[in-house]
Amino acid sequence: MPVAIWTKDTLVEHADEVADAARELETSTPGDIVRWAADRVGSSITVTCSFEDVVLAHVAATAVPGIEIVMIDTQYLFAETKWLADELRKAMDINLRIVHPLHVTPDNLWQTDTEACCNVRKVLPLNALLAEHAGWVTGVRRIDGPTRANTPVLSIDETRKVLKVNPLALYSDEEMESYEYLYELPRNPLKDRGYPSIGCWPCTKPVAEGEDKRAGRWAGQAKTECGLHV
Repeated sequence: MPVAIWTKDTLVEHADEVADAARELETSTPGDIVRWAADRVGSSITVTCSFEDVVLAHVAATAVPGIEIVMIDTQYLFAETKWLADELRKAMDINLRIVHPLHVTPDNLWQTDTEACCNVRKVLPLNALLAEHAGWVTGVRRIDGPTRANTPVLSIDETRKVLKVNPLALYSDEEMESYEYLYELPRNPLKDRGYPSIGCWPCTKPVAEGEDKRAGRWAGQAKTECGLHV
């Protein structure tokens, strides 16, 4: 019997099922995790990618052909990041959607208030996007830092009323590299120039050998997250 499609209003009723599935799918393939979620929420699922790499986009588009892949264009993305998204779109004909900040023009807010800059350029566009969907696939990994160390492969974001899917949660950097090599995926050129974590160009710097991979994000500030996942 087909699984009844979950909606934003009925997600909370499935909290126990999601918790059980998160444990059961812990060691499943990323593709299987994405498919499990898509089977529950149907076409009301979206994938947000930073295009630091294309592993998540490739996993999702392979598991669920035609799934919506979203890049939030903050107005300050590296040219290499935009190039990478376009390369994958041409290679796989992915369903790529570009989301822009709402009623925001390029400015220098990043120089004076990075929290506010991230809010109007990342968080608010994401919230508007997720208002349209019941499922959200992300590239969050446990290895990314202390704030992400306990990331489950599935959970319910009760604030945004979405099934949050983190299919790469258990992937190491080595597994990401191996996936890229196995599927001959295009690579963000910044990765080989000392940028292991890539955000907007004003707030991302190369990382020195031995430093934490996210040390180049908002360097010199206490800030460690843009607010999308916190």
